[in-house]
Amino acid sequence: MYKNLRWKLLVIAGLTALAIGVSYPPSEKVRLGLDLKGGVHLVLQVQTEDALKVETDTSRDQLATELASAGITIGGVRSTSTREFVVDGVPPANDPQFRTIADQWVGATFDRVSQGAGAYAFQMRPGVARQLAEDAVTQAIDTIERRVNALGVSEPTVARYGQEDQIVVQLPGLRDVNRAKQIIQTTAMLELKLVEDGPYPDQATLLQKYTGQVPPGMQVVPGVSDDPRNPATEFYLVRDTAAVSGTDVRNARVSTDEYNRPAVAFTLTSEGSTKFSRVTAANVNRLLAIILDGQVRSAPVIQEAISTAEARITGTFTQQEVQDLALVLRSGALPASLTYQESREVGPTLGQDSVRAGVIASVTGLAFVTLFMLVYYQLAGVNAFVSITLNLVILLGFMAYLDAVMTLPGIAGFILTIGMGVDSNVLIFERIREELANKKSARQAVAAGFDRVFVTIIDTHVASLIAAGFLFQFGTGSIRGFATTLFFGLITNVFTAVFVSRTLFEFMLSRRPAGATQLSV
Repeated sequence: MYKNLRWKLLVIAGLTALAIGVSYPPSEKVRLGLDLKGGVHLVLQVQTEDALKVETDTSRDQLATELASAGITIGGVRSTSTREFVVDGVPPANDPQFRTIADQWVGATFDRVSQGAGAYAFQMRPGVARQLAEDAVTQAIDTIERRVNALGVSEPTVARYGQEDQIVVQLPGLRDVNRAKQIIQTTAMLELKLVEDGPYPDQATLLQKYTGQVPPGMQVVPGVSDDPRNPATEFYLVRDTAAVSGTDVRNARVSTDEYNRPAVAFTLTSEGSTKFSRVTAANVNRLLAIILDGQVRSAPVIQEAISTAEARITGTFTQQEVQDLALVLRSGALPASLTYQESREVGPTLGQDSVRAGVIASVTGLAFVTLFMLVYYQLAGVNAFVSITLNLVILLGFMAYLDAVMTLPGIAGFILTIGMGVDSNVLIFERIREELANKKSARQAVAAGFDRVFVTIIDTHVASLIAAGFLFQFGTGSIRGFATTLFFGLITNVFTAVFVSRTLFEFMLSRRPAGATQLSV
């Protein structure tokens, strides 16, 4: 009897039993992708001009602040587009100092163009605009990915799509599509701004003392009264520049307010806490508006300097709304707004049909392959059938154990695995035939056949593994599904073609005389 044959058979039986155990029943143990399980497919476009506008407005306000700190009085500063702002009324005596400050604070991002008579236009540099747009899309992908992961969606796909500013989002098995779309699209722009005037019941009353015009450096923001008995719309006049913004938020969680209504508590970063403490210390007894996506959610009175990093957003929220708000605040604000270019739902019925068709194709392919092997290689074809079948069983076990997602291209990978198994067995069987033709005994022919083909099988499979790795690294969605199945299929095929098939030959030969030369191959 062949040496170590018993433990080889035990290893094969053990791995087969383990694979069946972790993957049975497949309908529950193997996770399906969007094309098999159903779900939602979205294509969104990032409005990159929003990110450019934020940069322009921030640079404008920063320059205005630095000029005021330097004691330079100007006529005004205003944005004229998403990529340009204008400063006018610069005193001639302060012009050299103005240019120095402008170059220091915004010179890296904007080109300064003189318009005569103390006026300057600051135009965003094209290279900077392209980089900001690129960063906005990248940040949007990261933010959306964090949000859909928090929804508990299995293996979501979030990646670039088509044009440079488009993103594809695939959410397998999702049921509440509208909620997911709302969470994905919510900008979640959190700002804490000092209230200059208000609240008033309407905008006209608020601006009455300002001759109907919004003062420079200010803006009117609507809100809802904190009184649960009278949740009327109110209007506030607040500063343009936020004292604290959503980028200063470290964490957010569900809480309640003094009326036991749902609220969101958030924690600031160390830098945000420092800014918050400085602003509250300098503005005791003033209102601080907590603004979310352009709406005042609450406007508490600053009673004393607040050194803690904790704060809270109150308002007329439902429990589901505060959960979603806490989620989007934790995942970070989107750098720009999103618009839906495509929204497509994949029904589970279509997925079931795809699974059924894939199973039928796999079984049919295995049946025809087995028939060919039995006709051409006679009893050795049984060996090939067993090794290929075990290959598929162990591959399915790999997919279930590693929680990999099965997609429609993944099923194609299964069928390709059958082809790779056949290819490996044909190489081995043909080599054994050559050895038998050279008058070697059956045992010598099997040993020589496997030993000489082993290097060839390893070479071809390593090359294919490298290709599968590149497909997984640089592919998205269905391509990754195919690469995953291909990768594990290559690993299992080496084991079954070399180890399992050889063990089966050795088992058959162990029951024959040592000098036998006849072998059905």
